[in-house]
Amino acid sequence: MENILNELMKMFPMLNTMLGAGIMVFARLLGFVRLAPVFNRKEMPGMIKISLCLLMTIVITPFVKQDLMIMDSFFLSILLNIVVGALIGYMAQLILLAIDAGADMINMQMGLSSAMVLDPTTSSQVSILSKIMSLLGILIFINLGGVYWLIRALMRSFEIFPIYATSIPLNELVNMQYLISMSSNVLFMGLQIAAPILLATLGQDIILGVISKTAPQVNVFQLSFLFKPVLGAAIMVWILPMLFNIISEYFLSYANIF
Repeated sequence: MENILNELMKMFPMLNTMLGAGIMVFARLLGFVRLAPVFNRKEMPGMIKISLCLLMTIVITPFVKQDLMIMDSFFLSILLNIVVGALIGYMAQLILLAIDAGADMINMQMGLSSAMVLDPTTSSQVSILSKIMSLLGILIFINLGGVYWLIRALMRSFEIFPIYATSIPLNELVNMQYLISMSSNVLFMGLQIAAPILLATLGQDIILGVISKTAPQVNVFQLSFLFKPVLGAAIMVWILPMLFNIISEYFLSYANIF
């Protein structure tokens, strides 16, 4: 087998270079798929993800610069490529965390925190509203071309951070100031999404508080559990078109990171 490989190296001098570059590209894709939205969904089996990474490696490797193979350690280069891919995927996942934060606020204010179901894809307990909002955010992200943004950012990373580089230029790889601003605005954006329902339920609490003072015999605590989910669902249906526009504008600003 070793003789066959040596003969192949002589017949195809670029084979060794292509294999080394392919390993680095594959490592970066593994880190990317692990954290990037849409690709990191639990519904997608692991074998499918690995096959996708392998297919993308075959497509991307010929377009990657392979002339420079100076590296301190082979495993260090693999680790750095995994980190760069995971960093790009994390930045993309960060934009969806605001949707989850808003869904958690709505879920708690509507009194649905106890309405948990088993998510078979993650084998964990999740709230129904949070799951719906998460899927809604994913669908809007795909509809706006989010997958294309991810692939474009990944291809750009090979120009900024070559596969055999030994240091990660964060200032060139990502707009750090915009990333920090987006990280700090996750709760702010979640509050903006949940604001109509929070205000409506707050007004309901004020009304029920007045009723409890004027008619102490009324069980206001029990009424709140009946009215909050109904009022929250009605407000959700009413503001859904506006919610689409808010989420779409927020997703469109994602392109400013890169």
